[in-house]
Amino acid sequence: MLPLYLLTAAKNQPILVELKTGETYNGNLTNCDSWMNLTLHDVIQTNADGDEFAKIAEIYIKGMHIKYLRIPDQIMDRVKEQQQMYHQQQQHHQHHHHYGQDNRNRFVKRRGGDGRDNRGDAAGGRNNAGSGRNNRDNGARGGRGGQGGSNRPNNNRRGNQ
Repeated sequence: MLPLYLLTAAKNQPILVELKTGETYNGNLTNCDSWMNLTLHDVIQTNADGDEFAKIAEIYIKGMHIKYLRIPDQIMDRVKEQQQMYHQQQQHHQHHHHYGQDNRNRFVKRRGGDGRDNRGDAAGGRNNAGSGRNNRDNGARGGRGGQGGSNRPNNNRRGNQ
């Protein structure tokens, strides 16, 4: 079960967050993102020793500081049920799929046999000066002057003129 999936299911529910410093935050989860950054509201903060408390209206906690999360068991149970239903639907969908069709040739090759666009002259659609962005690199491969094998200095920058 993915932690982010659990967190999104726990929105507007009470959770406990323990930081790497030992501080704990009990509050309702307002929001979370893919980096596990959390926003809690109606929060009670407890220091690392557990002897000082503070009430905070709202707090933003960076995911990199989180050591531990406690989510209510009812959320865990609900997420497990949702995942089981999802897997059952996937299995049901697979059994009713038509396997007689060959889907390997869905994508049609639109270019010539060597992968180049063979329009134009004998050089395979390219001019004889090479494939550089503006053909100043005398046939060296690479989009920018100086990169990709050319021994010439980079003339594309104003400081080198």
